[in-house]
Amino acid sequence: MAERTFGTKLAAGFGLTLALTLLMTATSVLTLRYVMNSKDNVITSARVNLVGSEELNSHMESRIADYRAYLLTASDEYLRATEQDRTEFLAEAAELRESMTDTPSHELLDAVAAAEEKHAALLAPVMEQRSRLSDLRNVTQLAGNQELKAARIAVQQALAGLIDRQSIVVDSRRDESSSRATMASAFIIVIGAVLILGSAAVAWKLSRDLRREVGAAVGHIQSSSAELEAAAAQQASGGRDQASAMNEITTTISELLITSRQIADSAQRVSKIAEETAEAARTGDATVEQTRTSIAAIRTQVDQIVQHMLALGEKSQQIGGVADLVSELAEQTNILAINATIEASGAGEWGRRFAVVAEEIRKLADRTAGSAKEIRALIEDVRGAVNTTVMATEIGAKAVDSGSRQFDDATSSFRRIAGLVSTTSDATREIELSTKQQTTAVEQVNIAASDTARVTRETEASAVQTKQTAAHLSTLSSELLDLVGTGRH
Repeated sequence: MAERTFGTKLAAGFGLTLALTLLMTATSVLTLRYVMNSKDNVITSARVNLVGSEELNSHMESRIADYRAYLLTASDEYLRATEQDRTEFLAEAAELRESMTDTPSHELLDAVAAAEEKHAALLAPVMEQRSRLSDLRNVTQLAGNQELKAARIAVQQALAGLIDRQSIVVDSRRDESSSRATMASAFIIVIGAVLILGSAAVAWKLSRDLRREVGAAVGHIQSSSAELEAAAAQQASGGRDQASAMNEITTTISELLITSRQIADSAQRVSKIAEETAEAARTGDATVEQTRTSIAAIRTQVDQIVQHMLALGEKSQQIGGVADLVSELAEQTNILAINATIEASGAGEWGRRFAVVAEEIRKLADRTAGSAKEIRALIEDVRGAVNTTVMATEIGAKAVDSGSRQFDDATSSFRRIAGLVSTTSDATREIELSTKQQTTAVEQVNIAASDTARVTRETEASAVQTKQTAAHLSTLSSELLDLVGTGRH
C-alpha cells in the first residue's frame, strides 16, 4: 500500500473495517444461535422429558386408582378407565423414548416399561378374578394381591427414578446452557476487543500516512511558494526599475518632440526667408540691404538648425541607450517568468494559478521586448533623418557663407544669388519634410513608450499579485499542516 494513493488507502481501510464489522456481526449471530439452541435444548428437556415423565407417573397413578375402584365396585366404567389409562401410559412412554437422548434416561424408561409390563401381567388375572365375584367383602379374597402390590410399588419407584433423572438432566442442561452463554459472551467480548483494536490500528495507520504524505506535499508547496515569492519580489523590483527607465524615456521623447516641432518651425521660417530673398534678388539693388539682413537671418536660422539637429542626435543616442536598458529588463523579466513557470509546474495542482500568472508575465515581457525593438528601429530612422538634415543644413550654411563673402559684388551676382537662394529653398523644404517625418517618428516612439510603460506597470502589478498569492499559499500550507497535526511549520 506504500505506492497507493490516499483515496485507495482510505477505501481499503474502510473495506477492512467493514469486513471486521461484518465478521463481528456474523460471529455474534452464530454465538447467539448457539446460545438459543442450548436454551431450546433445556426448554425441550424440561417441557417434554420432565413433564412427560410426570405425566407418565400421573397416568400410572390414575390407572392404579381406577383399577382399585374396579376391584371395589366391579364397575365396567372403571374397567374401561383402567384400559384407557394404560393406553395413554404406553403412548406417553413411546413419545418419551423418541425425545430422550441420554442413555441413563433410556435405561430408566426401559425399567419403567418392564415394571409396568410385569404389573399389567399381575393385574390381568386379578381383574379377571374380580369380574367373576359378585360380592367382595375383603380384598384378601383376591389371589395375587400381594404380588400386585409389590409390582405397583416397583412401577412407582421406577417412575420416581425416571422423574429424578429428568430433573437432574434439566438442571445439568440448564447449567451447561448458562456456561455456554457465559462463554459466548466472553467470546463476543474478545472478538469485539480484537476488532476494535484492528480498527484502531487501521485508523492509526491511515492517520499516520495522511500526516506523512500531506506533510511532504505541503513541504514541497512551501518551498515552491517561497521560491515563487522571491522570484515575484525580484520581478517587482525589476518592474519598478523598468518603470523608472520608461519614465525617463517618456520625458526624453517629449523633449525630442518639442525639439522636432521647433526644427519644423525654423525650417518653415527659413523657407519663407528664402522666398523673400529670391524676390529681393529679382527686384534688384533696392533690396540689397534687405538681402544682407535676410542672409544674416538665414545664417542665424541655419546655426539654430545645426544646434537643434545636434541636440536631436544626442537625444536619439540617449533614447537608444534607454531602449537597450528596456530590452535588457524585458529579457530579465522573461527569464524570471520562465523560472516562475518551472517552479509552478513543479508544484503540481497547487501551482496552476502561478503558472498562469507567470505565463502572462512572460507575454508582457515579450511585448516589452518587441516595443523596445520598434523603438530602436524608430531611433535609427530618426538618426538617418537627422544626418540628412545636418547635411542639408551644412549645404545651406556653405551657400550662405559664399553669399556673404561675395556680398560686395551682389549687383553682378544676383543671378548666382538667386540660384543659391533656390538651393537654400530646396534645402529648407527638405529640412521641413525631414522634420515632419521626424515628428511622426517621435510620436510613434512616444506611443510605443506609453505602451511599454503601461506593460511595465501591469508587469509590476502582476508581480505584486504573484508575491501576495505566494505568501497566501505559504499561510494556507501552514494551516494545512496544523490541520493534519504534523506539527511542522
